[in-house]
Amino acid sequence: MIETAGETLAVHKVRSVRPVGTRAVLAELSGTQDVLALQALLLENPLPGQLDVLAAAETVLVTADSSAAARRFAALLLQLDLTAPVQRDGELVVIDTVYDGEDLAEVGELTGLGAEGVIEAHTGQIWTVAFAGFAPGFGYMVGESQALEVPRRSSPRTAVPAGSVALAGNYSAVYPRRSPGGWQLIGRTGARMWDLDREQPALAAPGHRVQFRAVRDVVTLAPEHPAHALEVTSGLRVVSPGLQSLIQDLGRYGHSGLGVSAAGALDRASLRRANRIVGNAPSAAAVETVSGGLSVEAVGDQVLAVAGAPAELTIETPYDVDPEGGDSGEVWQRTVPMATPFALLDGETLTIGTPGSGFRSYLAVRGGVDAAQVLGSRSTDTMSGIGPAPLAAGQLFAAGGEAESGVVGHPELQPDFPGAGVTVLDVVPGPRADWFDAEALASFCGQDWDVLPQSNRVGMRLQGTPLQRTRQGELASEGTVAGALQVPPEGLPVLFLADHPITGGYPVIAVVIDSQLDRAAQVPIGGKIRFRWAPAETDAASANTEHTTFERKASN
Repeated sequence: MIETAGETLAVHKVRSVRPVGTRAVLAELSGTQDVLALQALLLENPLPGQLDVLAAAETVLVTADSSAAARRFAALLLQLDLTAPVQRDGELVVIDTVYDGEDLAEVGELTGLGAEGVIEAHTGQIWTVAFAGFAPGFGYMVGESQALEVPRRSSPRTAVPAGSVALAGNYSAVYPRRSPGGWQLIGRTGARMWDLDREQPALAAPGHRVQFRAVRDVVTLAPEHPAHALEVTSGLRVVSPGLQSLIQDLGRYGHSGLGVSAAGALDRASLRRANRIVGNAPSAAAVETVSGGLSVEAVGDQVLAVAGAPAELTIETPYDVDPEGGDSGEVWQRTVPMATPFALLDGETLTIGTPGSGFRSYLAVRGGVDAAQVLGSRSTDTMSGIGPAPLAAGQLFAAGGEAESGVVGHPELQPDFPGAGVTVLDVVPGPRADWFDAEALASFCGQDWDVLPQSNRVGMRLQGTPLQRTRQGELASEGTVAGALQVPPEGLPVLFLADHPITGGYPVIAVVIDSQLDRAAQVPIGGKIRFRWAPAETDAASANTEHTTFERKASN
């Protein structure tokens, strides 16, 4: 407290700081105003090594460009005086809503209001967007009363329809696109919550006021704007995309305030290796393909390399371009090695076989894949829908101009990739490890977890003996990172990958260390994972399971 001219003024400070993995920290604050003040202060005066800032209900996640920078953040944050004013424009947004959600009746029971009472309470107040998170266009809205406070679902849905109007805790929100989610669904709207063609992509941005209006008619979502196809005369034509093939680079950073995650290649080392071999810049866009099956035909002569999950690479040459001159209708076939540059001549077809180990392979073309940039990256974000669409049969994509060298690189050795055995991943205690007792922490690292088929680029869903929390109730939504292991009430962890929601409301028991995220992404469906507390010499890690929290010392 500070006394001035007979008045006592409260000094607003960060209450405590918790590590989140090895390259981020979570600042805990006393309320929404302090959260917004810290966010404004950090955006205006970034800390040394600060990469991104994300405000949430009672916390601010600060991401660093290195583990060394993250270790310095705690002391710096605890010293800050949160006096920055928060400016809001207060624009009113009206959202027409059909109230027929799957959870409407249950919310009526939980609140004691009944279904009609829930609708009346939801439409009878003005909501204010406090912060963005989870996904682009997903605004956490606070109301004028606590009448609609309800818990999240005990087990999140794997797919929530776009336009779903939902409740969780004290918040309401609209899902901007189809995505996983654990909120209670009470209705749906056709309002386009996120549109990159608008000057302000988010329909309801932080500071906006929102009025929900009940309507009876079915509301239809506005159609997506079709992408303008560019004429491509040289590149690769997709014969078969396999199970899933996406354009990825090293991702887009610094946009978490818009609800945009980094995305990018899940195995960053393999992407860099493939690019290096063909002479590209390390961050050039390439094709990430899952479990083999990708087949592409060269349109014009191309230089390629494939790195990542090792698989047989087969090239088929039609008779008319066979250097040995085959008969009509014949195809000449040859194989090329992984992690080695090779030429794919006009009309030849490359097919990537099923990996013998690992899960994801990366196809680099000299010059990089040429695709439109969105927020500074060509990566596909499968959760938000930002970036190029998944590759489809018949699609022709061009090589760009991102070659760094006039020559290609040498063949490179690859590391071992996860196979049929158990993959061990090092973790550090998560920011909410204190929600679990010693028995649960021992169980977490003492068993093999199966990777379920529902896993994807958003997160790996794991099956095993459920973990029991010692603390019940809801956790206010807070920022999270790739590698975080969230534990829903059902007790089965979800390992977040690059397309993860940027905020979450389930406790994070542990975080995979940054240097092992590439390996985690190569564990196939049906594989097994065992977690191990990282040894003390690991970057910013601790060998024990005690959670470290830096707290501000009390002062007079």
